[in-house]
Amino acid sequence: MAGRHTEEDFGGITRRQAIGVLASAGGAALVLNNPGSALAAVGDRDPFLDGRVVARGIPGASAISQVGVFLAGSPIHDNPVLAELTMPGRVLDPARLLVGSRSNFGAPKAREDQFEGSFLSIDPSAADVEVPARFASAGDQASTLDGAVQMYSVQSPNFLNGIYHPTAVTADQAAVANPLGMSINNSFGRPWPANAPFGLAGPGSSSIVDPDGRPLKAAPSERIGGVYFDDLTGRVPTQVIPGSLQTAAVGTALLGRSPDGTGRAVFCVVAADGSIVQEHTEKALDGLAPVGTVQPLVGRSWHSGDDAREHDQHGRGGKERDPLPRLGVIANHTPLTLYVSQPFDDSIKVIDVGTGGPAGNEVFIPSATRVLRSPAFDQPVDLAPVSIETANPNQSSNTTMKPGTDFYVCNRGNDTIVRMTQSGQVVAVRTVRAGGRSLGSARLNGISTASDGSRLWVTFVGKLPGSDEPFGGVLELPAF
Repeated sequence: MAGRHTEEDFGGITRRQAIGVLASAGGAALVLNNPGSALAAVGDRDPFLDGRVVARGIPGASAISQVGVFLAGSPIHDNPVLAELTMPGRVLDPARLLVGSRSNFGAPKAREDQFEGSFLSIDPSAADVEVPARFASAGDQASTLDGAVQMYSVQSPNFLNGIYHPTAVTADQAAVANPLGMSINNSFGRPWPANAPFGLAGPGSSSIVDPDGRPLKAAPSERIGGVYFDDLTGRVPTQVIPGSLQTAAVGTALLGRSPDGTGRAVFCVVAADGSIVQEHTEKALDGLAPVGTVQPLVGRSWHSGDDAREHDQHGRGGKERDPLPRLGVIANHTPLTLYVSQPFDDSIKVIDVGTGGPAGNEVFIPSATRVLRSPAFDQPVDLAPVSIETANPNQSSNTTMKPGTDFYVCNRGNDTIVRMTQSGQVVAVRTVRAGGRSLGSARLNGISTASDGSRLWVTFVGKLPGSDEPFGGVLELPAF
């Protein structure tokens, strides 16, 4: 199976034995950043996390995030029209969850040549709701189950970039299409999805999305509007650093305000070819790190016998438990450091980020890199801070860590969550269960931390034991 180790030796014991030690260690402090190091296990806390099912019926459930509070001074907080959609029960209520899916839930497609996809807004207090397969057939921000589930944005005509920006070079692109990542700028911006509209090897997109689910209305660049795509939206007349989204966007994180003095938001996006780009809301897209900086996902699938290009375009048909591979990206802002999971290498790439470039057009640039490894990793598909930055007016985001906090690693391979320090020490490992039972053939596919750090939410794909619903959904878990 792709991405799995053989019975290699880790300091005198096999990897399988090491994982057993980790699972039984519970709350132990374990130093495992060096695979050859000896394992030390202390403590006997419960090695399991029992999850509560929030929602089912979400094909390819992928990126997940609590919306969080948009800070005073941000456009969503200060604009009464936008702020209305953050009120209790509305689509960007701070308590709600944004959950990516590869289904349109009945909404008509804007682009027949692209995959379906959407972000749902879900009430986290919901109890085992099953999302109706075609609740969004009207093609708008539909609501169902007494508001427990709402459509935020979908690959449908009502959410095209051209609605607000008819002359943009990406006017025919939707805000969302087969989304694999989500980062939310709670400081001074909006949600930013990362998309794989043509699969891993095809061009990717990334967007800035207003509360109405459409790409950025008040965009500072009419050429871009609110959607970056392929090689159409590079900085003009020339890029400071070459780069493009010629392959799928598989993860994203807020970098902060641009170092050029404009105060504009800049996000990084990891592409499936292992490159990283940076997107400036006014000056468009530059590269950040070249192809292969992160282990590429192009040509990979969760099962070695599968064709990695196979992906259902029709919502619930096809291999629902085998969506496209994705990865996690989070940032520590002081100093600025990116952590990117490498699911087929069982590792995390750490990239220190500085600034450079010509005066007035300064950009983010990579410096030193290193790799964190641990026998506790088994297809690490996503990352989340233990403590999210919620107060910094330049850095607050679901993908930003408070300085010095630990982070969670979500393992798809064995349905475990690892808590790790930023230096690579494993603090604890927990196996995720639902209702006291194993997840069976279901696999974890995403993770998010509550704004107050008290809870975790994970997405899963596949069928839970005892369920007739084979598509995927959301679990709530206690933090640890």
